[in-house]
Amino acid sequence: MKHGKKYVDSLKTVDRLKQYDSAEALDLVCNNAKAKFDETVEVHVRLGVDSRHADQQVRGAVVLPNGTGKNVRVCVFCKEDKYEEAKAAGAEYVGGQDLVDKIMKENWMDFDLVIASPDMMGLVGRLGKLLGPRGLMPNPKAGTVSPDVAKAVTEAKAGKIEYRLDKTNIIHCPIGKASFGSEKLDENFSTLLEAIVKAKPSAAKGTYIRSCVVTSTMGVGVPVSTAKFGA
Repeated sequence: MKHGKKYVDSLKTVDRLKQYDSAEALDLVCNNAKAKFDETVEVHVRLGVDSRHADQQVRGAVVLPNGTGKNVRVCVFCKEDKYEEAKAAGAEYVGGQDLVDKIMKENWMDFDLVIASPDMMGLVGRLGKLLGPRGLMPNPKAGTVSPDVAKAVTEAKAGKIEYRLDKTNIIHCPIGKASFGSEKLDENFSTLLEAIVKAKPSAAKGTYIRSCVVTSTMGVGVPVSTAKFGA
């Protein structure tokens, strides 16, 4: 694969064999984010677990102190008596059967996150084949199934992100924009890593965090030491 000049230049600034302190790594990421748009900064964490086993799943949600820099469009399924509080909290779309019909008949997907009250999951479950593959199905572990939909919406708008293992036992998460600067990104990074460490399954054996890399959308991956998190 042929890389552009900016990528090649950035590559020269990173020692791929070194594990950087998170603040230094994120400083490098910000300095190397040279695209014409505000690049998203992502964390990729390889864990020493096996996602094929139910007792080794790692999944949860955490509110990043400095948000993600992204405007999250929220769709809420709840009973009518909670419509107004969900809208007041910032939800773009609120409804019940009407939204289910719109999604099923029109394949409407103009939202980034789905939140549902527990009493609506029977209805939302019908959308499993449409929402599931897109990672949009509400889940209690991610905080997107909640009796307090207004609070769930407020947290989502404030920068709550979900982390979960993929099939290769890696967690991929955005932690903000390059324009945030390394200090704010490092605060978000530490909050995420602490949550992942706290979520370590009791069945996990050996080294829990195998590797960690931070990168921007178009940038070079920078290896990060996670020793200070005790994993």
